[in-house]
Amino acid sequence: MKKIQYSNFGVFTMLLIIAFSSGCQTDPKPTPPEGMQYIPKGKSIPAFFMDTSPVTVAQFRAFVEATEYITEAEKFGNSGVFTIEQNWFLEDGADWQYPQGPNAEKANDDHPVTQVSYNDALAYANWAGKRLPSQAEWEHAAKDADDINTIYNWGDQLIVEGKYMANTWQGSFPFVNLNEDGFMLTSPVGSFGKTKLGLTDMAGNVWEWTSDWSIPYGVKPENFVPNQTSQKILRGGSFLCEPSFCHGYQITGTSESTPETSLMHTGFRCVKDI
Repeated sequence: MKKIQYSNFGVFTMLLIIAFSSGCQTDPKPTPPEGMQYIPKGKSIPAFFMDTSPVTVAQFRAFVEATEYITEAEKFGNSGVFTIEQNWFLEDGADWQYPQGPNAEKANDDHPVTQVSYNDALAYANWAGKRLPSQAEWEHAAKDADDINTIYNWGDQLIVEGKYMANTWQGSFPFVNLNEDGFMLTSPVGSFGKTKLGLTDMAGNVWEWTSDWSIPYGVKPENFVPNQTSQKILRGGSFLCEPSFCHGYQITGTSESTPETSLMHTGFRCVKDI
């Protein structure tokens, strides 16, 4: 058999090709834990995992049963409820199991849990081995880890090909809800499809707690010290949002509440470091 001879130049060229090919290989995308999605890194945000959907009533029940946790709404004996007739008010007995109060329907297992304060959400996240997202992480995920500049994750219109893309308020808030999207209150998670990253309910349905404080205008972050009136930032909007009053379900929409506040349109989802 004839022996193949390689010149020094040929060997050098082969080594360059191998080195170049190895350098072009990208690290494989890490497999997210069950019920989470991989969110690629951004300009100043490391990659992370995010819950596919807001934490559901069933998931929160598992936490309560495992830990015997008592929510702040249960401790206070009441929480915030909205009706067209009364607007916002404190309803005795309203909690995560009965978001509109004990005389209304019980929360469905596949709906996002509500009537949970920031402190409740944080307790769940710690139990689950996760954490709450920063608002920058939340927005990064809502933008599909890309620098999109549309009003919503999917584009600039709430209705696409005759279909509502999120659970929001249709009509004149707070007087008339036409219920054209089929849900007067919360909807089952995932009812309005998924984003490119596989996330659901990133617009409408329920507001979601983030880990960030709302810092008053003119105060430098390094000088900010929370007090009893300080509020945490929420993202995503809810089924009560209507553009002329609250356009919170747009990507950049925000709201805020004090950490002990529980409301019938507020929930959360978790993230996890990689």
